[in-house]
Amino acid sequence: MAVDVVTFGCRLNAYESEVIKREAGAAGLGGLDGGAVVINTCAVTAEAVRQARQAIRKARRENPEARIIVTGCAAQTEPATFGEMEEVDLVLGNEEKLQRHSYRALPDFGVNRFEKVRVNDIMEVRETASHMVDAIEGRARAFVQVQNGCDHRCTFCIIPYGRGNSRSVPMGAVVDQVKRLVGNGYAEVVLTGVDLTSFGADLPGSPRLGRLVRTILRQVPELRRLRLSSIDSIEADEDLMTALAEEERLMPHLHLSLQAGDDMILKRMKRRHLRADSIAFCAEVRRLRPDAIFGADIIAGFPTETETMFRNSLAIVEECGLTHLHVFPFSPREGTPAARMPQLPRTVVKERAARLRVAGEKAYRAHLAALHGTRQRVLVEREGLGRTEGFTLAAVEGKPGDVVDAFVTGHDGERLTTVSAEREAA
Repeated sequence: MAVDVVTFGCRLNAYESEVIKREAGAAGLGGLDGGAVVINTCAVTAEAVRQARQAIRKARRENPEARIIVTGCAAQTEPATFGEMEEVDLVLGNEEKLQRHSYRALPDFGVNRFEKVRVNDIMEVRETASHMVDAIEGRARAFVQVQNGCDHRCTFCIIPYGRGNSRSVPMGAVVDQVKRLVGNGYAEVVLTGVDLTSFGADLPGSPRLGRLVRTILRQVPELRRLRLSSIDSIEADEDLMTALAEEERLMPHLHLSLQAGDDMILKRMKRRHLRADSIAFCAEVRRLRPDAIFGADIIAGFPTETETMFRNSLAIVEECGLTHLHVFPFSPREGTPAARMPQLPRTVVKERAARLRVAGEKAYRAHLAALHGTRQRVLVEREGLGRTEGFTLAAVEGKPGDVVDAFVTGHDGERLTTVSAEREAA
């Protein structure tokens, strides 16, 4: 019996869930009477923690005899929250969840609420091991972890306390992992990390992300598409910019960790960029790569945010030309400085988040319309649906995992409509 893993949150968690399946399965967890369910949690917002608790209760109702293990960032930052839940048999930290021995002798766990929590100090972890995986279940693209943790302390963010300090996977191990995945049929690989652009600072010689990208593309010529997950633009190095300009196999979609478009709010967030930096970065990337597409994370309703400050965040959607927007209503996380700042009424936070989403939807629809009549290379993710090089959703014909040429005939507000380029040519 396979180990059932329920995954919340980021692409890094999706990658680590594959490691959990392998290590827990090898430890015999899948052979337990009643089976086992692992909940791999996210801690980025209070809502994410609430959803994890809800999933745990649902898992227990549907699997009354199963062993339920909770891990991930929320388990790391709030071990007592999950340890006190009657539905939970074991709580593992982010380091422990990737270790085979954590899942051994499980018939004996859960004796009391103290023994069932196995969460060590993540700040003591100094290395990120290369956990090779052969495939990412149910996905047409593969993720490769190259970095974990974060050395920055943004005032709103709990993640460093769930992931620890920044640490990188050696370049050789990353290249080997990419080769392995390409050999298993993946046309696209996504490099992931908590603070991806800090890659390499802890490695000998301090290689940067740009060098890693160019090394992968040079040493794995069979790789058709290389994509980056979220980046911090202020950390983008010269090699990365050159790669964007020169390497067609590096996808022209960048998801930026902007968080706000107002300088005072950015300072209170303890971010390292100003709004002018973000605008200049997008302009420079577009100069180097005219087909560049940008997404961004933006927080609405940060403490002390005035209407004027919010309008600066609203305006940056157009000024940076953002088309793939992730909007987060501010959620105070206990233990962070922002949670102690003067909070806005929840009605104001939700209203501003809604206005940001409207702006994002308008920008996205304009982006879809601008692609009418163009040819796009689309990675088929599942039957009838795929993503362009710019990460735009497209209705497309083809088998999952194939990269196909498609001619854009229009859109339905959410995705491009296409016909195959061969049919259009005929």
